[in-house]
Amino acid sequence: MSDTPSTGFSIIHPTSSEDQLPPPRHLSLTHPVVAKRISFYKSGDPQFGGVRVVVNPRSFKSFDALLDNLSRKVPLPFGVRNISTPRGRHSITRLEELEDGESYLCSHGRKVQPVDLDKARRRPRPWLSSRAISAHAPPHPVAVAAPGKPRAPRSLVVFRNGDPKTRRTVLLSRRVTQSFETFLQHLTEVMQRPVVKLYATDGRRVPSLQAVILSSGAVVAAGREPFKPGNYDIQKYLLPARLPGISQRVYPKGNAKSESRKSSNWKVSIITSDLPDAGTSSQIYIILYGQHRSSAPIYLYGTDGARFQDGHEDIFTITVGDIGTLFKIRIGHTNSGHSPSWHCKEIQLHNMNSGKQFYVPVQRWFARDQEDGEICREFPVLSKGQPILPVTIYEVNVATGELWNAGTVANVYISIHGKKGDTGSRQLFRSKSSFNFLRGQTDTFFLEAVHLGDLCKIVIGHDGLGPGNGWFLDDVVIKDPTTNYEYVFFCHRWLDQGEDDCKIVRELYARDNSIFSARQKLELKRKETWTAESWKFTKGNTLQFYNKLTGGFVRLHPDGTVDAIGEKTDKYGVFDVIFNERNICIFQSHEIRHLSLALDNGIVTGMVSGEATTELRVLYQPNRCALLESALVPGHTVVFDRHGKIADASSAGYANLSKEFVIFVKGVFLNSAVVLLATSLCQALCLQPDGSCTGVGSQSEKSYWKVHKISSGICMFESVKNAQMYLRIKDGRCDGTGTGDVYCHFKIKKNLENASISLESTKSPGLFVGLQSDGQAKPMIYTKDENVCFYPQVIQCMFTLTYFAFWFAL
Repeated sequence: MSDTPSTGFSIIHPTSSEDQLPPPRHLSLTHPVVAKRISFYKSGDPQFGGVRVVVNPRSFKSFDALLDNLSRKVPLPFGVRNISTPRGRHSITRLEELEDGESYLCSHGRKVQPVDLDKARRRPRPWLSSRAISAHAPPHPVAVAAPGKPRAPRSLVVFRNGDPKTRRTVLLSRRVTQSFETFLQHLTEVMQRPVVKLYATDGRRVPSLQAVILSSGAVVAAGREPFKPGNYDIQKYLLPARLPGISQRVYPKGNAKSESRKSSNWKVSIITSDLPDAGTSSQIYIILYGQHRSSAPIYLYGTDGARFQDGHEDIFTITVGDIGTLFKIRIGHTNSGHSPSWHCKEIQLHNMNSGKQFYVPVQRWFARDQEDGEICREFPVLSKGQPILPVTIYEVNVATGELWNAGTVANVYISIHGKKGDTGSRQLFRSKSSFNFLRGQTDTFFLEAVHLGDLCKIVIGHDGLGPGNGWFLDDVVIKDPTTNYEYVFFCHRWLDQGEDDCKIVRELYARDNSIFSARQKLELKRKETWTAESWKFTKGNTLQFYNKLTGGFVRLHPDGTVDAIGEKTDKYGVFDVIFNERNICIFQSHEIRHLSLALDNGIVTGMVSGEATTELRVLYQPNRCALLESALVPGHTVVFDRHGKIADASSAGYANLSKEFVIFVKGVFLNSAVVLLATSLCQALCLQPDGSCTGVGSQSEKSYWKVHKISSGICMFESVKNAQMYLRIKDGRCDGTGTGDVYCHFKIKKNLENASISLESTKSPGLFVGLQSDGQAKPMIYTKDENVCFYPQVIQCMFTLTYFAFWFAL
């Protein structure tokens, strides 16, 4: 980032009205000061909430002064060098062209990307949150906060430039973050010295208030002098010593007195290679692992001159508790400073109490841009009489869930624990995929460590930084190439400060039998599917069973024969649920009241309702299809061949048989019925308080819609939570701010393949209610895409015979 000269802030010459001489009275009368209140937004960035600036001849003498002022408030690579109208069609070159109350876009070049100003204005102020705003959470600030929990302002550690020992903690409250200048003035008071510029701890310039809020949690306050490198200790809490949100201690707590008595002094000699640019500006740390325990991360820095330079040997004396026999060490750096890359030649360890010496040949890069990109490595230590542990490269497969907005842009860390220690916190940043942690994607990483033995658990989490940082983690599978074992760690939960239990770090425990784990995962999926689909089998519902192989519906004829080639309107293809006990049901023919579907000796037929053979068990599959199994003889299922005739598993090849059925419920869209428009097994179309619709809402009252039937197949959907707010498509937007006019009328189109529906606007034929990748609702032209499909679920409805005529009309 370039350093933009500051023209609107000065410590020596305050700009407050108390320190300025009042202008002559006659000037005020003949040249009145006209103040314009203007909002400025960032080109192409709807996540930027905008800044408000008062423009008058006193505050800005020239147009360039306004550009310099905005450069400190709007985060752009080269500062603000162009201001244009919201659509980017006209550039503003003079202060006089700015209009009071209007909004403009800022960019660093002539090319401007328009933004949706309505969406940008709805963004909550970042200081209201302890993290960057998650796209999973509703855009209204009140909706994001947990009930009954006040939102605390985020804290920031501020170091004095060149003096890391002098640091202060400030709160990013509304009062001190009105503008970047106000914040610098506040820091001037806190640090008791002029603060004109801010830097990140690695020396990068922090040019704006937005950059401060999205920083890693620490900044360096400077006057007009350049950045001075130093050992800014905040790195101990942010980088690889631990996962975000986990205690820094990586060993069990012990008795402090006995620890001090058994502690030993170690002489550590580290030789940096003489390769070009082998030295580092980062802070080096080391961890010693013994058979009893491990040491804490020990940071190696002295008080005299630079350390870890090309071809130099650095010697340190450290004190370590009773760790037992040393078997491995971990060494790394914080990746900070202007030249963080480091090439280590060798490490020598000398226990000054016992006299034992250890030699570790390293010859490796610790750099993001070298070798495998790791900045932390482990090495085994050879002890007499002890077997040396091999260095293992673990394959870590991380599966992100398929829910809307399940992916994350935050930095993800993992720590693997086994019987022989742990790997420490490692960032997962380089996988086989172009982009990591996308929705429904499995990313593969390789992590090098001294062999850990049998794995028992992992700790995985992210740092909560970046927009849309919340993450839905399905599971983690770790392959140990040394033993050829696979360990599966189930999660299937959100790591999001706005979802679930608001945790962004979780401990997961291993399942060392991959076959058993795969079955367990499948069973979990089946349970979720049953939870979402079990409403269909409520006593009193009327159903149809569609078979994908035959392309027809199951029919029960008056003579008791059954086939699966019926049409949608066939009267013999409709069944009533007359008995329901968990997933065991009796399906009675709606047309022939004394007959029900039955399995007699494995053959599908029609029998008198209530007999044992008519009790069928519903087994739901993860693909939302159901199997119908005999409750009397488990294993016997309803089976048809491709011609729609009854069959059994032994009568033909498996490819010519089908056991799965898509279940349709008649009368879902009755007038005054309350339904869910589900986007997945546990998410649904949700109306937010500001009127926007998202597909990432949980299945709660905010996702309940009341059906208003207009005519056959045409309905309106009114929010139950917010009465008089209707789902609509108007002017290229999809939201829930409709008032019940024609823009709120939707034609319901059913998909036989998966029992889903599409909602087509009757006012704009061809436009459907769709969802973007982040779950936001929008109108879209129909394609064979799940983004326009919903799975309706009935929450409340009266099923009576008077509505049957409407059911068949649908």
